[in-house]
Amino acid sequence: MDLLLHLRYFRTVADEAHFGRAAERLRIAQPSLSQRIQRLERELGVRLFDRSSRGAALTPAGRLVLAEANGLLEAADRLGAAVARVQSGEAGTLRAAAPPQLGGAAVAALLTAFRERSPGGELDLRELSTAEQRAELAAGTLDVGLVRHPCPALGLDFGPMLHQPLGALLADGDPLAAHAEIAVSSLTGRDLVLFPRAAAPALHDETLTACARHGCTPAAVHEAAGPDFTRALVLSGGAVALLPRPAPEPGTVWRPLRGTPVTWRTSVAWPQGRDGPAVRLFAEAAYAALLEHAGMLTALPGRVLFPRPASEFPL
Repeated sequence: MDLLLHLRYFRTVADEAHFGRAAERLRIAQPSLSQRIQRLERELGVRLFDRSSRGAALTPAGRLVLAEANGLLEAADRLGAAVARVQSGEAGTLRAAAPPQLGGAAVAALLTAFRERSPGGELDLRELSTAEQRAELAAGTLDVGLVRHPCPALGLDFGPMLHQPLGALLADGDPLAAHAEIAVSSLTGRDLVLFPRAAAPALHDETLTACARHGCTPAAVHEAAGPDFTRALVLSGGAVALLPRPAPEPGTVWRPLRGTPVTWRTSVAWPQGRDGPAVRLFAEAAYAALLEHAGMLTALPGRVLFPRPASEFPL
């Protein structure tokens, strides 16, 4: 027996004090309604109504059951509404991650955009490398992430690819800082600063390969995990950091690379078959935030760009 359904029928009969009017309200046949109430009475072991030609009056046991049923049905309605919000992505906690050096403005915009799309939801956003995200997505401790490519696709699905151009972070007294943009080849013989290779080995190698392809042979490559150490290496003299446009910092300047020859490819990633509503809301929010606040491109220069609003986000 569907207890909740039978209690709803019982409450309707109690409200109407009449089986015929209750049946009309419920849009079921009166004999069927009577049978359901009789079954409920058998299940509970009490008589709920005194029936007469004038209608149906609650017995003392019926009044007690009605009081309890009201609380139970209200709780069931609240539970159903909560589950519906979770299923729609409007409630619940989404475990997400973003890679380092995404940019403070982009992260803030992502949090705001997700909150607007899911006002009742909670976003547990952490900063993790692509390698860390892959491990947690596989382990089920992460629902969705923003990853850098190349990223092995085993067991993962991805959103559309975006390109984040890299530039050179220089000491403000560096001769190259006088140029509005610089050629990659002009960095030959300089020390380069990159993120640690262990965080994303394929991306680290791809970045250096792209530099070599455009005429840059660094004297040495230093690894720096955080912005403070990166900036310290640059300010110490001679080193140049390759990274997306950072927030302005005293003593340093950022210059784009001419022709956008080196970019980081970024996309949303999630376990295959687990692109639920909350994941889709995150993907839409990330797509919009990265286009507007991280300087990302939908395609490389020289190709036609088709920036799309979040409402048309393709998954």
